[in-house]
Amino acid sequence: MRRSTSRYRIRRNARQVRRYGAEPIVLLSDDLDLAPLLITAIGRVLWRYRSELAPFLTAALMVGTAVLLHGNAPNRWVTVLAVTAAAVGAVVVLRRWLDLRPIEAAYAATVLALVGGWTGAATVIGPFTPPLPLALAIGGVVVAVPWWAHRRRRARVRVERKLAAWPDIAHAVGLAGSRVQSALVDLWGYRVRVALARGQTVEDAVAKIPALESALGARRGAARIQPVPERADRMELRVIETDPHADAIGWTGPSITSIAEPVTLGLFEDATPVRVSLLRRHALVGGVAGAGKSGAINVILGELTACPDVIIWGIDLKRGMELLPWASCLDRLATTPQEAERLLRDAIAILEARADALAGDGLRVWEPNPDAPALIILIDEYAELVDEAPEAVRHADSIARRGRAVAVTLVAATQRPSQKAMGHGAVRSQMDVRLSFRVREQRDVDLILGQGMLKSGWHSHTLNAPGKFLLSAPEHDIPRRARTYLIDDHQVQRTASTHAPHRPLLDPISATAPQAARPHGHGHEHGSEADPQQAREPDRNGRHSAVQDAENALWEALWRAPSEGISIDELLRVTAMSRPWLYKRLKEHSDAGRISQVSRGRWRGYPTVN
Repeated sequence: MRRSTSRYRIRRNARQVRRYGAEPIVLLSDDLDLAPLLITAIGRVLWRYRSELAPFLTAALMVGTAVLLHGNAPNRWVTVLAVTAAAVGAVVVLRRWLDLRPIEAAYAATVLALVGGWTGAATVIGPFTPPLPLALAIGGVVVAVPWWAHRRRRARVRVERKLAAWPDIAHAVGLAGSRVQSALVDLWGYRVRVALARGQTVEDAVAKIPALESALGARRGAARIQPVPERADRMELRVIETDPHADAIGWTGPSITSIAEPVTLGLFEDATPVRVSLLRRHALVGGVAGAGKSGAINVILGELTACPDVIIWGIDLKRGMELLPWASCLDRLATTPQEAERLLRDAIAILEARADALAGDGLRVWEPNPDAPALIILIDEYAELVDEAPEAVRHADSIARRGRAVAVTLVAATQRPSQKAMGHGAVRSQMDVRLSFRVREQRDVDLILGQGMLKSGWHSHTLNAPGKFLLSAPEHDIPRRARTYLIDDHQVQRTASTHAPHRPLLDPISATAPQAARPHGHGHEHGSEADPQQAREPDRNGRHSAVQDAENALWEALWRAPSEGISIDELLRVTAMSRPWLYKRLKEHSDAGRISQVSRGRWRGYPTVN
């Protein structure tokens, strides 16, 4: 009977719930103990608002400490003041290590001094002896207001409360079971170390980035996810609230003096420099027009022209529009398809001559130095080369496959390095260093950076400002956003003028290789721009008769120059020497007062000087 009655009541309650819905109620009885509930509720409130209540907690601890010391060891005030002085000194000395701005360090030192001074005084005369209570109240208000208003504290509280809901966030975005291990608030946002659930991968989390941005209330494009090298089931979630790359970053000058050192291209979002080695590594720079490729090329040239152990050749089929400002530092500059083809053909001759020399000496790699420099060939807009000089593409392909050991390197820039744009050769596959600026379509990410990079989090299609890029290289295998330095036209001109007189000459093996490989009778058909190495001296002492002939031709041309001067191109044609050689001689004559620069790129000699 009792069982049937119980079942009846259960069915009746179920019908009422279905009809009217369930409503929570509080039952009070003699068995209910409210004290634990109240303590738990109060504890949760105190913990939630612990940052806001920190000044009150500090004051309470000061009073408690003073009561204990005054009652048991009133003579310990000296120890209190000594500890206070040590703490203040530590803040001052370790300010940079603690990541404190000067005003933040001053605030921390002031608070420590006030706390220590008040506690020391209270230890001697008692914490409730006037005027100590009033001083505690006034001082507490003075130091509490900056604490409550400080942006870093408010940001940390906001992040902590946001991450307190991580289980719900993870469940909503499809990462259920993951948990937050640690969080750090910095100047630009915050970063979170997350432990993934069993079977989850970083690639799974990368696919959830838009959902995570929505769940965290962040702006679009604010979240980055990076793997943790030590653990496959760990990831770092970086949320950028204030873009550190919102403004351009000015270039401060070259950071290297040798091609063996890594080139500094710009800064990552955490302000660490972007360094990458170009020695024995071909490089590909890709991105849509206006994304910053030219800026990256200028940075690379600004760095390399400061190195006395590297020769730079350039190919710019836009009639030199991009590379011409650096012409004084370029050993050769090709601006037509015919010149480009000859330049690359001569590079292959150098490559083969160096390989033969190494084989004869029993060596495997060409070690660059000022007497035997590396050779870097910089090609602006590689697709133009494919369309206008198909034979040159074949030469570039050969250099890409064989040039590493002999220090002959390609640096190619293009908008969309598809198989068609790269000439159906091995050039793209041989590029170890890849810079991806903003691309228009997601599929272009894999074209520039390699197959599968989009899925792995290399989202260069989301880059939102010129100069921002992603770098893939042997030492950079994590998708970290960076921005290149900005070099304005004035800096380009000043840097090129500074470095031009100090550019090296090709070593004898490389200098004579193009002429030796060229068919008989084709040595002078295109002038000095096509073959500037054909009269190079075999050593650096100038004993070859061709060097003396070039010196005489240079001086005669300058001596006979009209009042408006003679151009650099005409002097190159007359001397049949390279640009670095010509600029060195012009500087020597100018320093000696024999010649003057009439205008930019035009020179003349003084007829009265013998």
